[in-house]
Amino acid sequence: MTLSIRPIDPVSRPFFGGIASGIDITKPLTREQAAEIEKGMDQYGVMVFNDQPFTDEEQMAFSRNFGELELATNNLRDSKEQRLGAHIADISNLDANNNVLARENRRRLFSLGTRLWHSDSSFKVVPAKYSLLSARVIPSKGGNTEFADMRAAYDSLDDETKAECEGLICEHSQLYSRAQIGFGDFTDEERKIFAPVQQRLVRRHPSTGRKSLYLASHAGAILGWPVPEARAFLRDLVEHATQRKYVYSHQWKKFDLVVWDNQATMHRSRPFDATEPRDMHRTTVAGLASTMAQAA
Repeated sequence: MTLSIRPIDPVSRPFFGGIASGIDITKPLTREQAAEIEKGMDQYGVMVFNDQPFTDEEQMAFSRNFGELELATNNLRDSKEQRLGAHIADISNLDANNNVLARENRRRLFSLGTRLWHSDSSFKVVPAKYSLLSARVIPSKGGNTEFADMRAAYDSLDDETKAECEGLICEHSQLYSRAQIGFGDFTDEERKIFAPVQQRLVRRHPSTGRKSLYLASHAGAILGWPVPEARAFLRDLVEHATQRKYVYSHQWKKFDLVVWDNQATMHRSRPFDATEPRDMHRTTVAGLASTMAQAA
């Protein structure tokens, strides 16, 4: 079978977001098929595979075609609600018994930070390469995931702003992102774990060499800048990068698999009825180097 990719919006965003077809990715891939998918990711940044009824083992096997997997954690050290395996991130509103989490549940409140624009694992020294999200149970409405093309956002900056962004180093931490939604219920151990890490504001894609803005709600400081000025500047950049012309909103169907390149995109989740179950399983392909180690 041959991979085919068509742009989701060939008029407004012909080079961002593709729908892939022609191969069953729940089965082992050939080396050539995996290379074609990576080539498609380099072009589109986000790829949608419909009707892929993965098991967790099949999802992990598919993901490993593109690199080593990150260990999955819910990031809260005292949680006893782990449902899934070590390499499957639980992007759900369910507890260990598959019951919908209570409104005041700590893990649920922490997870509301995903409604802010972010890039997965930007708060780690070596941030993520790809994220792969499989829809197992979806609510009756809402719960879309939106993706922003950070390459196009960078390209459209005026020369003066590009020059100002070049060379800037940001600090990323989940302490920053959760503070934006009023979540501050961290233990001393968690505050140590979430210590800020440094990332370039402008990064080069390791495969294409193309520049993009590296933004996230986790970014809360710029080295050498006063904090209020840094946060105002970063907020302006996020507003620029998330204009509708740069954004694709994915409306989930059961057994969709969406793959996105954290090296070229930001994303956020959208609200849904919190009394309904939403069960999404994510694998995350680890990056190979810190942005600090990449060419400026």
